[in-house]
Amino acid sequence: MIQLININKTYKTIKRSAGLFAALKSLFHKEYEYIRALEDVSFTINEGETVALLGPNGAGKSTMIKMMRGMVVPDSGECIVCGLTPWKSYQAHQKNIGAVFGQNLQLWPDAPVLDSFELLKKQYGIKPSDYKRSLNELTETLDISAFLAVPAKDLSPGQRMRCEIAASLLHNPKILFLDEPLNGVDAESRNIIIGFLIRIRQERKTTIVLSSSDTQDIEPLAERVLLMDEGRILFDGPLAALKKRCPMHKKVTVEFAAGDFEPAAGIALEKKISGFAVFTVDTDKIPMPDAISLLSKRAEIISLSVAGASAAEIAARFKRAVRAEN
Repeated sequence: MIQLININKTYKTIKRSAGLFAALKSLFHKEYEYIRALEDVSFTINEGETVALLGPNGAGKSTMIKMMRGMVVPDSGECIVCGLTPWKSYQAHQKNIGAVFGQNLQLWPDAPVLDSFELLKKQYGIKPSDYKRSLNELTETLDISAFLAVPAKDLSPGQRMRCEIAASLLHNPKILFLDEPLNGVDAESRNIIIGFLIRIRQERKTTIVLSSSDTQDIEPLAERVLLMDEGRILFDGPLAALKKRCPMHKKVTVEFAAGDFEPAAGIALEKKISGFAVFTVDTDKIPMPDAISLLSKRAEIISLSVAGASAAEIAARFKRAVRAEN
């Protein structure tokens, strides 16, 4: 389905220095620096897999997805997606993939969502019967019927993400690329999106590749994780195996009005100041609902939020674990 073999990509950029003199000098004598985006990347993704690209900003996730979509050409190596080299067979390749990626969104901001869907129907040459069947299914499972007549700019982030995912699947592609699909969405939309992605993986055998910098976003979805940093793949395997080598503690941020917190098994206080406290929770030692219940008994909590370990933290822990093993 997807195969990358010894992929390398380096970007050449103009080196910029601060100061007026340096700016004037650069007009006549440009200095360049080279940024390694991908280094000897190889992997295979099979049909129907859900794979999460996990890594901090600058790890190479975006470059890799753009390459698989045909938007970036590597310096060396091979990339084959559905039997095609994406940048060599760009138009044919687009029929095999759907994508919701960064600022490259498909819904026209000022047009009703349904108008954008109709334009995509013409763009992909979808047969009327196939379009009607796909639209009905996507509208129902993503619960977006109430938004079809609304301009995209007037939707909440979660509502818009649900509509963008529907737009990317109207032509029934074999592969779906998603960039931070759960970032900033409300709880209702998050649950709908997670349930929908699990469903299309099971029923349509859609291959899903999603990028994330937050482990909490990939836990409900990912069967397999590619942990990336500095353009290299540090780990390729099941999420459970990564968690075993590198525990993924969750962070709980609490705003409280009164009370105090005492140490507890699996709960570590990171910092506390002016009515706010941040805890690290080891969910292998204490389930998250139990941790929240325990914290609630010890203080009058105003608000509480839970976040997964950041990809930067996971990458750093993994590197330390590898050094310790060696």
